[in-house]
Amino acid sequence: MAWNKYGAVGAMVWLLAVVAAEPVLGHTGEEHGAGGFSSGFMHPLLGPDHVIAMVAVGLWGVFLGAPAIWVLPIVFPLVMALGGVFGMIEVPLPSVETGIALSAVVLGLCVAFAAKPPLWAAALIVGTFAIFHGYAHGAEMPVASDAVSYALGFVIATGLLHLCGIAFGHLARWPAGRVAVRMAGILIAVIGGAYLTGVA
Repeated sequence: MAWNKYGAVGAMVWLLAVVAAEPVLGHTGEEHGAGGFSSGFMHPLLGPDHVIAMVAVGLWGVFLGAPAIWVLPIVFPLVMALGGVFGMIEVPLPSVETGIALSAVVLGLCVAFAAKPPLWAAALIVGTFAIFHGYAHGAEMPVASDAVSYALGFVIATGLLHLCGIAFGHLARWPAGRVAVRMAGILIAVIGGAYLTGVA
């Protein structure tokens, strides 16, 4: 029953994202070049360091269960949008790339060890790292862009990456799947470590 409920909600969110993105498909390259919705949407997807951390949020949410499975994927984009504003207006934030890489390490390890802190602590961890991801998106917004549509783009892309993590994380319902999910957490942490040390 729980799987059906989560699957239905996930499908609805996915459908809403597709509907929201549909008008962009008819646009020329002008909006992308100007940094509109499509540019914002692609920004997280083209950065492996962003992708692995955002997928890890979904994976970890599955291990934590309800309500964290939905709270974390809501907290991350909301706080990330705030970080995006900081990046757009150039509020000083040190060690942004380090924070992004560290997010993959920490979140990956949380998945690997199936860590289950209180919800507020998990939300605090996720929210803290979201600031760095959002800041990077905002700071790299193309010149002459529409800030609102650009931000909407990277927030929706982030939500979809969280959903990918949640979908994969549901393999943990089976023993072999649980091993696969925890191994994915280890892989995410290793890749994050490579970014953190400058190897990647």
